[in-house]
Amino acid sequence: MKPLRTGIVVESTQLPLRASVEAAARMGARGVQVDAAGDLAPGVLGETGRREFRNLLRGFDLDLAALNVPLRRGLDVADDMQQRIEHVRKAMQLAFDLGARRVVVACPKLPDDATAPRALLMRESLLALGTYGDRMGCVVALEVGYDPAEKVKEYLASFDVGSLKVTYDPANFLLHGHDPLKNLMPLEGLVAHVHARDARSAGVSRGLQEVPLGAGDIDWMALSATLQVLEFDGFLTVEREQGENKLADVTAGVKFLKRFALPV
Repeated sequence: MKPLRTGIVVESTQLPLRASVEAAARMGARGVQVDAAGDLAPGVLGETGRREFRNLLRGFDLDLAALNVPLRRGLDVADDMQQRIEHVRKAMQLAFDLGARRVVVACPKLPDDATAPRALLMRESLLALGTYGDRMGCVVALEVGYDPAEKVKEYLASFDVGSLKVTYDPANFLLHGHDPLKNLMPLEGLVAHVHARDARSAGVSRGLQEVPLGAGDIDWMALSATLQVLEFDGFLTVEREQGENKLADVTAGVKFLKRFALPV
């Protein structure tokens, strides 16, 4: 079994891009996830910019773990659907050019009625992206968590494409009432990327909330061992969406994950 590779979500550091890449290297991370937005938007970053970004990562001995594609509307919303699909396709090409070959896209809650308009829209958009991914060699790693893993597995199995995978975020599963560890093994062969986030109960009235990695209810030793059993070959990218000092939390998170990075 290979050691697990740790990375960071650069937006969680709240630093400018180059500074966040430098910080990742200092932390001992091996890769970074970045948003396909701003200076790294597919329509902005030309051939020269792509080459410069690859050189930046190479200079710090880092890989691009994944390219995240923020969307204002989901893949199940009719408004501007074609433009949204085309935007994700351009991001997939950008990810391929930068060496990641995987994009992270938020997955809406799966529909219960396969004949409902929302369900048909979602299937159409995912089929278009999956078919494109198969053709050009880039995975669409859908960020799931609303639904239990068995339902996700069954849904993705209904598509005759190979590039529709998942981004596994244990905090997402926990925050939506699912056991993170029990919902990992059913996704065997589907996990292309991992967001390393933690969460814990904040009391009866406040429910669950995100906390720094290692300070929550997720069993990272068991989760890391399961990923190795599943022969996961992507990155565990430390992400922090809340908190007053995200950079410190991300730095500590990388150090924490390294305790479980070696093969079981």
